[in-house]
Order: sequence, then structure tokens, then C-alpha cells
Amino acid sequence: MPVFELRVALTVDDFEKVTSFYRDGLGLEPGDLWTNAGNGQIFFAGRGTLEVFDHAHADAVDQLEVGQRVSGQIRFAFEVPDVHAAVERALAYGATLVHPPKLTPWNDLNARLLSPEGLQVTLFQPIRD
Repeated sequence: MPVFELRVALTVDDFEKVTSFYRDGLGLEPGDLWTNAGNGQIFFAGRGTLEVFDHAHADAVDQLEVGQRVSGQIRFAFEVPDVHAAVERALAYGATLVHPPKLTPWNDLNARLLSPEGLQVTLFQPIRD
């Protein structure tokens, strides 16, 4: 039986700040908004992928992107067309810079942020030769 869609549901303390970050700071396209029993907002984030790492691989990625182990069990990663512009925009909407853009061995320019609700976020831009 196939899976047709991956959704990640975040429960946050400051709904307006967090939705503003994902909508305006990261540029995710908003979808349905629910207001009948509290607030809920769908965001479309392009193609969805689930990555599953063991602790050693997660540590290796953190070492490459940040220089030390910093991420928790969940980290978002978003491909962007211009990582420098995406970092500046995300910072303007409440993100905290963990590490500025850095070229990885797999030829992506990766930056690490902490989102307003405390999740680790990697913004990455594939570098084509």
C-alpha cells in the first residue's frame, strides 16, 4: 500500500510567530487554515522526503554543517535557490543562526538555523558546476 503524502505536525506556543516564520521567513506556500478549534495551518514545502539517520550519521552531518553535535531527534532541511538570501530572510522572521553557509563534501551550500519554536533547520543550495 503506497503512501501518498508526508505531513509533519508541529504543536507550538506562539502560532502567529511560527506561521510567519514558515510563510514569510522560509517562503512556504500556505494551504488550508483551520480556526474552528484553535488554529491550524497547512504549508506546502515542495517535494517531501523522509531521511532516517543513525546517531553516527547525524553526528557526521552536524560536524560538517556546524562543527559539533547540535541537532536533536528531528531536523528540517529545505532546498532553496539562494542560501544566503534564505538565511537573511529567515533571520528577519525569528530564526537564530547556528552556523553560516558552508560547502559540504556533497557539493551543497548548507546553513544551519534554529527556528522560532526551537527546531534545527538546514537550508541548502546544491552547487552545480
